[in-house]
Amino acid sequence: MSYTMFPIVALLMSLPAAAPVKAAAPETAPAQTAAAAPAYAVVVSRATHQQADWKPVVEALVQRHHAKVIEFDKEVGQTLDALKQAFPRYTCFVAQPAEASREFVAAVSDLARKLDDDPYTDTLWGILTGYTAQNALAIARHEEPLVVHRVSAGTQFALDCCEQGIWYDELVKNKVVYKKPGGEPNELRGPDDTTEAMAKALNEYHPDLFITSGHATERDWQLGFRYRNGQFRCAEGRLFGLDTGGKRHPIDSPNPKVYLPVGNCLMGHIDRPDCMALAWMNSAGVKQMIGYTVSTWFGYAGWGCLNYFVEQPGRYTFTEAFFANQQALIHSLESDAGDAATRKGLKFDSTVVAFYGDPAWQARMAAGKLAFEQSLSAADGRWTFEVKPKDANSFGPIDTNGSQRQPRPFLAFFDRRLKDVEVVEGADLKPVITDDFILVERPPACDPSKTYRVVFRARPIQ
Repeated sequence: MSYTMFPIVALLMSLPAAAPVKAAAPETAPAQTAAAAPAYAVVVSRATHQQADWKPVVEALVQRHHAKVIEFDKEVGQTLDALKQAFPRYTCFVAQPAEASREFVAAVSDLARKLDDDPYTDTLWGILTGYTAQNALAIARHEEPLVVHRVSAGTQFALDCCEQGIWYDELVKNKVVYKKPGGEPNELRGPDDTTEAMAKALNEYHPDLFITSGHATERDWQLGFRYRNGQFRCAEGRLFGLDTGGKRHPIDSPNPKVYLPVGNCLMGHIDRPDCMALAWMNSAGVKQMIGYTVSTWFGYAGWGCLNYFVEQPGRYTFTEAFFANQQALIHSLESDAGDAATRKGLKFDSTVVAFYGDPAWQARMAAGKLAFEQSLSAADGRWTFEVKPKDANSFGPIDTNGSQRQPRPFLAFFDRRLKDVEVVEGADLKPVITDDFILVERPPACDPSKTYRVVFRARPIQ
């Protein structure tokens, strides 16, 4: 018997809502913390800052984060000297849709790596925009952190790392996998056309995280990759589903969520107000999202966000997961990893994925299954980073669906900027220690009886 969308959605509606809990303390948090709040800068064009409807967006961020405002006249790169002087932990680029172009995303990505002499990203950045100024203001004003309990997706992902959720296979027709709280993932036979089911999943299931891949443009997303299926489209700032029979399914999903279009072409490209990225923000409750601004073919910068965010549940915020993957990408380039084609792909991916939203807003997966323990602690100017595997497979891949899904390096962010680093133990692991993070490549083999440890001395940058 072939299941229709209705039993599947009914099943999801019957699942008990997750009890509200506080996000687990990140394992990367050092024992010694700084007293001052992280520095925050708002970068905005003078023309946007002077507009009556966009100025409140800047003011909302300034009020929430005690932010410094940096204006530019023509090119965002003009703010480099001011950003170097401020050296903020977070930088939010407020931009009208007409400003948030593919070229703007690339310029911001490049700019954020120039605040000091190393090649890595120096500030956690986000581009805050919206279909209208009011939409952008709502994102800027949203303060309550998000704990991701429910996940819905149009592609396979590591559902066993999540509290509960559902995914519809874009490669295999009729394949649906769901997980109840406390249970294991189970497979169902789904409908031939998943358009209405996925629209209902957004409208009624209210996922905290939505994941997609497959063919897409600035105006649509195709739900099937290897078989005929419906589409999600946008019009006048709103998403809707259009099934293979031509029936339209409106999408109204206001609950706050984060969106990972990990493998979609052009989902992050804002070429005009009527585009998918802005519709996700305007009609689907998206507060943070990533997205390719070009047609993707390599995939490291998109799919790798799953490695850090979903597959290490609770360890990183959505912002940190994106930037951890970016640092891993840059490290691969700097270490001359792979063949010529791989290096070409890494270079291609390095500046073509946008991060939209307030970068300091926190969304984190509910605590879940972790393949290894990771900790960072500090005492008396001595920092210790440790990784403890749980078994011989701890360092292997969690889920291989997608592109460039090889395991990523271990990475932990510092809560303050450091200088005068001296490694005293673990130099054989070849750690990369910058002013604000430590990165350690995964060993080719995992010894479950061993604790992988790097100890170093450093001084805070005042």
